Parts: sequence; C-alpha cells; structure tokens
Amino acid sequence: MTDLGPELLELEVGNVANGGFCVARHEGRVIFVRHALPGERVRARVTDRARNFLRADAVEILEASPDRVEPPCPFAGPGRCGGCDWQHASLPAQRRMKAAVVEEQLQRVAGITRTVTVEEVPYPVDDEVVPPPGLGWRTRVQFAVQDGMVGLRKHRSHDIEPVDECLIAHPGVELMGIERKRWPGATSVEGVVSGATGDRLVVLRGARKARVPRLDVPVRLVRGKPEPGQSLPYVREQVSGRLYQVSGSGFWQVHPGAAQLLADAVVEALEPRPGDIALDLYCGVGLFAGVLGEKVGRDGLVVGVESDAQAVRDAKFNLRDLPQVSVERGSVDEVIKDLEFGRADEPSARSQNKRGTGHRGGSRVRGADIVVLDPPRAGAGREVVGHIARLATRKIAYVSCDPATLARDLGYFSERGWTLESLRAFDAFPMTQHVECLATLVKG
Repeated sequence: MTDLGPELLELEVGNVANGGFCVARHEGRVIFVRHALPGERVRARVTDRARNFLRADAVEILEASPDRVEPPCPFAGPGRCGGCDWQHASLPAQRRMKAAVVEEQLQRVAGITRTVTVEEVPYPVDDEVVPPPGLGWRTRVQFAVQDGMVGLRKHRSHDIEPVDECLIAHPGVELMGIERKRWPGATSVEGVVSGATGDRLVVLRGARKARVPRLDVPVRLVRGKPEPGQSLPYVREQVSGRLYQVSGSGFWQVHPGAAQLLADAVVEALEPRPGDIALDLYCGVGLFAGVLGEKVGRDGLVVGVESDAQAVRDAKFNLRDLPQVSVERGSVDEVIKDLEFGRADEPSARSQNKRGTGHRGGSRVRGADIVVLDPPRAGAGREVVGHIARLATRKIAYVSCDPATLARDLGYFSERGWTLESLRAFDAFPMTQHVECLATLVKG
C-alpha cells in the first residue's frame, strides 16, 4: 500500500455541513472532512487543527457511497485544485446535499422548518456548444498566476494548482486559451465571456508591464483597477430581451442560465403591479431594476441602490430608456437610512433621500410596495434588515448565495413581523458547495 502520510484517521462519515464538508467524529472531536460523502467509511489526513475541531481530507475510500462517481476533472481531489467541492458526487446527490445544508441552516439559525428542493438551472438551449451536465457553466473564471504560470488556488491555501483546462469554465472562456499561455508580470488573469452574446474580455492584474500573450480568439483587455470615471471594456448580457453592459470584472451571475431564471423568479415572487414603488438594493448593473421597471410602468417607480461606481454607471446606461427607474450610488446601509418616498396621493410618488431629490416628508408617506435585495455573501445584517422592514409594505424578495447569512437575516426579518412565504433554491454552481436561494417574505 502507498504511504498515505502522517495523521491518518479512520472515520465514519456523517451528514453534510455548510462549506463543502461532511461531519465525522473521532475520540469526541468534530472533524470536517472534504472529498467524502455521507455514509462512507474513509481514511482521512488531518489538514488543520482548531481548538474545537479538525479539518481533514479523505484520501482513501474504504466503503463508498452509491452516490460517489469518478471526478471528471483530473485536477480535483485531496491537495489539488480548491475550485470544486463535489466532483466526486453525482449531480442529484449534490443537489440533495445542498438542500440539506439550506434546511439545516434555516432550522438552526432562524428556527424555520422548511423542506427544500434545489432546482437545476437549465443551460440555454440556443448555445452553439452545450457542455456535459454540471460542466462548462462558469462564464467568469479568475486564474491565479505564479512566475507566469496560470493555475487555480488550492483549498484554504495561497498555493497554486497549475491547470491547462478548467472543466467548469464556459466553452467561451476555454476558447481564449488563457491556461495554455504564460503571463509574465501578472498576478491574476480573469476570463469573462457572455453566454448570451459571445462577448469576451480578459481582466489582467499585476504589474503594469505584464506581458499579454496572443490569445486564441479576439478579446478586449482590462488592466488593473480603473481610475475614477474611466470607461471600461464590457461584455453584453441579455435578459428578457434587454441588453445589459457589464464592465470589467463587474458582478453578473456566472451560470449562463441563472440571470434569466432569477429575474423570472423575482417577478413571480414579488408580483409587481403597474404604479408600484419598488426598491432594488445591491442592484449591480440593474438586472432586477430593469425587469421590475418594465412591470411597474411609467406610473410606478424603481429605486436601485449600489455602492460600486462602475456598476452604477453601467446601470444608468442599461436603464436609460426607463424614466421610472433611478439608481443611487452609495452603500446600502448608509443610503437606506434616509430613503423614503413621496405622499401616497401624489400622481407619481418619487424617492426621497439625503441628497434632496423628490418630496420630503408629509403626513402620508408611502413605503415601497415591493423590495428585492441581492447582497454579497456577508448578507444584509440587522441594521439594513430593520430599514427594509420599515420601508417595505407588501413583499420582499431576498436573493442569497450563502444559506448561513440568509438564515440569520430571515431571523431578523421575523423579529420585525415578516414571515417566510416561500423559498426556492437553484443549483447555479454545479460541482461546488454554493447554492443560490430566493426567499419571499410577507408581512404578518
């Protein structure tokens, strides 16, 4: 038998845990095990010791789960690339494990009991190249560079696993040939492709004199972080017939089917009506503001709030044909403090904030009929939730990529009289631990 190294433990693997691990126990200590599946018996090498738990990698499978498959990627496995968590599990098993994580977080953090089904995100059928299920979906891939060589970070490490192909990268990213080139002077190279339009972009970080090799297909190039006001190359995305430009490495859903699916799901959840006032927090380049603006019409109002200057510029460009949509630049926790709306009896209620636009105060201040928020992984937090609970009057749609912070914030909403009406979960990140959720809340 090959020497498997020191600190090996034989473990009976238990339930899945948040973070791409399964839970095991050894001599009373909790061990979070990667590369294992629930119900397996494994030999695991300890990789990290904390006061109350250990981390370990399963390096030998003694009794395999029926859900185990051969990882399709040659760079996946213990001590290798950290980009994927579940390549060794079948896709149905991955979705069941993600559902179990969401259920556990809701129950443990928020006291909410809910049966969750993780839905597949369909790959657009009109794409020229449709990859195998679970692969070829990531339209934005950031590669690390070390001594000119491209790779991906190992799990919980700054070390790089050199790769010549990433199987979860969109075919349009792979066509650029980034992994097969050398990038002297760079610290990272991000390949960006639009699944809708085929636009391609490379974002290069590192020394200004970093050499750019000739890529296999034409691309536009962005170097480093833009100066204030600088116009950046962009890719064009399309949702519900509307084009959105996304500059540089700006935020957009990475699965080519996710933006349309989430836009439709948010509209279905919020049921916007003509004349509604809507609030879109952490609005990015205006995805949800755009679809809501179409629904509320010229007699309605949509206010987006976003902190990133380039995203705000993109959003204003993307929504320039919708006069009922405005976008405020600033951090949500600051802007929302002073955000209120005009009198309910005004022909067209306008937003009011500390910048002094619109009508201030009055005896009948109207709230936002509907609110959508799509915060970063850290979530919204208690203070922002409190302001949303104050402003919203009918429905709230909370889009989240982190079940733990979603559950925490749902608990805060519950304290303020808002109830979870429905919850959907989407497998927008196959082969990884990540899952996208949409929680719909109503008052009372």
